Amino acid sequence: MSNYRRYYINGGTWFFTVNLKNRQTDLLVNHIADLRAVVKDVKQKKPFYIDAWVVLPEHLHCIWTLPQNEYDFSARWREIKKRFSKAIMCGAVWQPRFWEHAIRDEEDYRRHVDYIYINPVKHGWVKRVQDWPFSSFHRDVREGIYPAGWAGDINEFNAGER
Repeated sequence: MSNYRRYYINGGTWFFTVNLKNRQTDLLVNHIADLRAVVKDVKQKKPFYIDAWVVLPEHLHCIWTLPQNEYDFSARWREIKKRFSKAIMCGAVWQPRFWEHAIRDEEDYRRHVDYIYINPVKHGWVKRVQDWPFSSFHRDVREGIYPAGWAGDINEFNAGER
């Protein structure tokens, strides 16, 4: 048994990678409405800000910022995973753990947001970031943070994926 410890910080910002057990499925995009409803419900009960999010068929990446007096992202993930599995009436959907990385500074934040948005291109699902529908990239385009034609540069950047 590993002696793994999570890095909890009140009001922290984290990058996450969360995988399904079956990496050969398209379960997440096929049940995107269920996933969105579950996240919305958990977010109302245990608030967090979604800085960036992308959902791919069998895994997702996101960045969350918790309120200043909160640090327990694990409880939020536990609820999301449990409620999503129940919503689609399927047990043992998720890998038991998730990858998290505490965002250190603005450069670290920018690189992780870029990585999230380029991920559907990296995995070959689309040729352009703007063509992937399951991403907060579209919100950031509407808010003027990214141009619609942004392509980014992943440069061998590794953010916990295998």
